[in-house]
Amino acid sequence: MSLYQVQKVLFQINNQPDMSERFQCDVEGFLDAYDLTGHERKALIEADVGTLYAMNVHPLLLAPFGGRAGLAWPQYIQALKNGVQRHEGQSA
Repeated sequence: MSLYQVQKVLFQINNQPDMSERFQCDVEGFLDAYDLTGHERKALIEADVGTLYAMNVHPLLLAPFGGRAGLAWPQYIQALKNGVQRHEGQSA
């Protein structure tokens, strides 16, 4: 797992409007520039904040990403809980 790369993606799309636009327009192409596993790519493409949280991605990076994906705060919190439950006992 490349936690640093996942967090770098999130930091850039959360803080750089041009990167956010590129991510939205061509997520697959955008992610090609990063050294990600298939599991990480899938979680980013699907905006699966629960899985990303279970991978130990920092919640301060996930919150704006989840909001951009359309999750209201209660949904975001529930997605984190679901991710932990879904991946409990697994190494991400």
